[in-house]
Amino acid sequence: MSADQSEIRTAAGSGPVSATGAMTALLTCAMAFSMVQLFLLGALGPRIVDDLKVSPTVLGLTTTVGFGAAAVLSPVGGRVVDRLGPRRCLVALLLVSAVALTLIGSAPDAAFLLVAVALGGLPQALANPATNKAILAAVPAERRGSVTGMKQSGVQLGAFAAGLPLAALAGVAGWRGAVWTAAGAAVPAAIWAARTLPADPPPRAVPSSWVPRGAIAWLTVFSLLLGCGIASVNTYLALYGVRRLGFGPTAAGALVAVLGIAGIAGRVGWSKAAGQPRRAVWLPGGLAAGAVVAALLLAASAYARPLAWGAAVAVGVFAVAANAVSMVLVMQRAAPGRAGQDSALVSAGFFAGFAIGPPLFGLLADAGRYGAGWLLVAGEFVGAAAVALTWAVRERRSVER
Repeated sequence: MSADQSEIRTAAGSGPVSATGAMTALLTCAMAFSMVQLFLLGALGPRIVDDLKVSPTVLGLTTTVGFGAAAVLSPVGGRVVDRLGPRRCLVALLLVSAVALTLIGSAPDAAFLLVAVALGGLPQALANPATNKAILAAVPAERRGSVTGMKQSGVQLGAFAAGLPLAALAGVAGWRGAVWTAAGAAVPAAIWAARTLPADPPPRAVPSSWVPRGAIAWLTVFSLLLGCGIASVNTYLALYGVRRLGFGPTAAGALVAVLGIAGIAGRVGWSKAAGQPRRAVWLPGGLAAGAVVAALLLAASAYARPLAWGAAVAVGVFAVAANAVSMVLVMQRAAPGRAGQDSALVSAGFFAGFAIGPPLFGLLADAGRYGAGWLLVAGEFVGAAAVALTWAVRERRSVER
C-alpha cells in the first residue's frame, strides 16, 4: 500500500475509499472550477475588450498573470496538499474560485482585472495535486487512468460551459453577469466537497521536493511547451473568430465550446489507454504531433473558414488530451508520499507555458498576424513532441538494459 493510500485509510478509519461516481463527479467539478476563469476570459474576450477598452495584448496578459501565479504557487501548493490532505485543499480551491470569479466580474479596469485573475492562480495550483492525491489514495491502479481522464475532462467541461451557456448568458446579462453566475455555482460545489470526500488525516510534516528529477523533469518540460500552445488557442480562438473569420461573438464562443467537447472525449479516451504503462510512455509524443496538425489547420482556416471547426476539434482531441495523459504518467511514477509535490512540479511547467504563450501570440494578434501566431503555436507543439519522444526512447532503452 502506498503512502498516499495509507493516509486515507487512517482518515477513513477503515479501508481505502472506493472510487464512487459521486467522488469522480466531484473531482471533475473541482477541475472545471479551477480553470474556468481562463475559458471565460477567452470566450468573453471580445466583450471584455470592448467594455474595458483594453487591447488584445492586455487580454493575453490576464492569462500570463493568472498562470504565472499558478506556476509560482504550484510547488508550494503540492507540499500543502501532501501535508494537509486533498479534502481540505479541494474545499479551499472551490471557495477561492468563487471569490476570484466575483472579483473578475466586478473589475472596473484592466489593473483590477489582473489582480483578480492572479488570485485565481491559487485554485489552479491546488487542482492537480489535490485531485491526483485523492485518486492515488482511493482508486485501484487498474482504474486510475480512466478516472484521471474523467476528472481531467472537467477542465474542458469548464471550456464548454464558458463557450456555450455562459457566453449565451452574456448576450442577455452581460459578461459580468455570466462571470458572477459561475462564481455563485462554486459555493454549493465547496459544500458538496466537504460532505462527499473522506476526512483528511491530521496535518503532518513532509519532505520538500522543489526540483523535478527523472521522468518528472521530462514531463515538466513537455508540459511547458504544450501549455504555451494550448493557452494561446484558448485565449485567442474566439477573438480570432470575430476579427479574422467574421464570426459573431456567440459563434466565436461556440468554437471554444467545440474545443471543450472534443477535449472531454480526448482526455477520457486517451487517459484510459494510458492506464497501460508501456503504452503510456509513447502517447505524449504522438498526441503532440497531432496537435501540430491542429495548429496548421488553424493557420489555414484564414483561407477556408470551415477548417476552424475541425482545428478546434483536433486541438481538443490531441493537445488537450496530452495534458491528461501526462497526469496519468505522473501518478504512475510519483515518489511514495509525494504525489502532490510531483504533480505540482509538472503542473508548474504547464502553467508556466500558459503564462508565456499568450503574450507572444498577443504581439502577433495586435499586428493582425494571426497566421504567424498559429505557426508559432505549431512550433511549440513540435518542441513538445520532440521532448516527449526523446524521453520515450530513453525510457525504452533503460528498460532493455
